[in-house]
Amino acid sequence: MNNTTKTLTVKIWRQKSRDDKGKLVPYTVPGVLADMSFLEMLDHLNEQLIAAGETPVEFDSDCREGICGMCSLVINGVAHGGKNGCTTCELRMREFDDGATITVEPFRARGFPVVKDLVVDRSAFDRIMEKGGFVSVDIGTAPEAHSVPVNRSDAEKAMDAAACVGCGACVAACPNASASLFVSAKISQLSQLEQGKVERRRRALRMIAQMDAEGFGDCSNHGECEAVCPKKISISNIARMRREYFIAALKGE
Repeated sequence: MNNTTKTLTVKIWRQKSRDDKGKLVPYTVPGVLADMSFLEMLDHLNEQLIAAGETPVEFDSDCREGICGMCSLVINGVAHGGKNGCTTCELRMREFDDGATITVEPFRARGFPVVKDLVVDRSAFDRIMEKGGFVSVDIGTAPEAHSVPVNRSDAEKAMDAAACVGCGACVAACPNASASLFVSAKISQLSQLEQGKVERRRRALRMIAQMDAEGFGDCSNHGECEAVCPKKISISNIARMRREYFIAALKGE
């Protein structure tokens, strides 16, 4: 373990509630170990604040292993901190120099209202998933694996899309606050597998309609979503989603 310690200045967005006017508040954080994760650094800061009788910083986390997508922060203007293919919880403090100033903000989008401090309400993604991000048709018991007519290329593309953890970094990075990468990953995952094809038209129409209802913007092919995605989801999924939607709009559910 690297026991090198650093002292950092961390400017954190503090906001008591979604109706309150927030602001950036600077904190000096000494004793930061190079091997700490970014969230462990925030834990360290909160211990300091609690000891001083101050209110700790609210932020989301769960698995802290890069799996759940809860650790959604904008660090120095970049969702998840700018390290390629990395979630906030996987970002280590060795990436920052001693004496550095780090600005930490919540994901900002109409569809992600701030709850408190760095915590945003991402239940919009849940409502989109409720409209079709699943297989509900009874397709019987699972057949023997080698008899399933799934092209290997399609299976691999489906698995690549399934890697999406729904963190929302794509929304935070997009100048239009579009959720197209997230929604397209979920649509692509199922549309390429046999068990998902039965409901593919209904899925595309309903999930995209809900995405629009939640207030997310349109995709204009900036590519920022792909650049910050911790799971490297390809924007080729957006093209596939548009194709699915076009066919569904012509043929109906």
